[in-house]
Amino acid sequence: MTKKIKVAELFAGVGGFRIGLEGWQGKSASSKYKNDLDRNFDVVWSNQWEPQTKSQPASDIYAARWGEENHSNEDIAEVDIKSIPNFDMLVGGFPCQDYSVATTLKNSKGLIGKKGVLWWSIYRILNEVKKKPDYLLLENVDRLLISPSNQRGRDFAIILQSLNSLGYAVEWRVINAADYGMPQRRRRVFFFAYKATTKIYKELSKTNPEDWITSSGVMIDAFPVDINSEKTKSKEFHLEGDVVDISDNFNAEGHKEMFLNSGVMINGKVVTIKVEPEYKGKKTILKNIVADRKNIEEEFFIKDDELEKWKYLKGAKREYRKDKSGFEYFYTEGGMIFPEPMDKPSRTIITGEGGRSPSRFKHVVDTKNGLRRLIPMELERLNMFPDNFTEHEEVPPNKRAFLMGNALVIGVVEKLGESLAKRTKGK
Repeated sequence: MTKKIKVAELFAGVGGFRIGLEGWQGKSASSKYKNDLDRNFDVVWSNQWEPQTKSQPASDIYAARWGEENHSNEDIAEVDIKSIPNFDMLVGGFPCQDYSVATTLKNSKGLIGKKGVLWWSIYRILNEVKKKPDYLLLENVDRLLISPSNQRGRDFAIILQSLNSLGYAVEWRVINAADYGMPQRRRRVFFFAYKATTKIYKELSKTNPEDWITSSGVMIDAFPVDINSEKTKSKEFHLEGDVVDISDNFNAEGHKEMFLNSGVMINGKVVTIKVEPEYKGKKTILKNIVADRKNIEEEFFIKDDELEKWKYLKGAKREYRKDKSGFEYFYTEGGMIFPEPMDKPSRTIITGEGGRSPSRFKHVVDTKNGLRRLIPMELERLNMFPDNFTEHEEVPPNKRAFLMGNALVIGVVEKLGESLAKRTKGK
């Protein structure tokens, strides 16, 4: 029997990474929980903490599904590293913030970034655990690759150099879930990190970086690219100096694109290429997601006297406006399809999806019972969660919608996990 990879899940939310890696009740998300998933991973510790609020709905749901044992609901910056069980892999989707470095500690490798920036909590764990994990799988919004606007790519370069200093190589890819048949157009950057002692690191060190990105890497096995499409010329550069130097000086010339949508970094050398997805399977469209039910609560339906407000917010605009100070300006905004097209994957769901007030960004679908917003179960389906996974007596529908706006598409994690497991079995 193959030894399972022990996982620590940070910023766990309601457990999207965990379901992607372990499955739910032994079943896989990509099969709509009908087929078994080989359980190659075992989550041994998790942390979920929502700052500046007493209520902790995500943590409550997580604990209700998997129990409170080895689940932490405390500020990750305050967690005692010694309390975390031994693990082989760290996973999590951390917020996109300002990662600039404030200072370095005089002793050894310690770093202090801006207070509250959660990347430095990840770094602290990696730097202080007795045995560094072999693998990392992390997720973020794709603008991480171009942030901040005045020093594009600096934030991602800080992360790469931090991992480089800890002895990791990194492979990344921007993945739009809908490009691979999943129900939501949700574009995120995922990146694996491999410790220098692993076989994958050694394989990467002996492989041409462009070949790794387009044909032999871990991510390409899960999410193929069109090798016949016109290739963007690869970029290659070295990360110079420590993270403080990166923070102060990276891309000071103001180049628009330092990091393209795929790439690798090993020993400070960065090779990056723009790739195009290749997928010939079945597409999941919004029509496949919307529930055909008669007993949907009245609050989700659009009232007749609110319809014009919805149409206005969704529609194109060219109008003069005046702010509170009296400044007048010309405002333009493109129109959105209203109601949502049912023959395509969904638009990205956001945290403001809940609540009955009219909004430009909330999804509205046309059903045989009338125009309505998406119910929590449908939002869960767009992220490939089991139906009513977030149902909890202390979590109202608008908060369930918020949690799905913060979640990820589980099928992406599932495929990445399967690809990593395939490369590590028997190793």
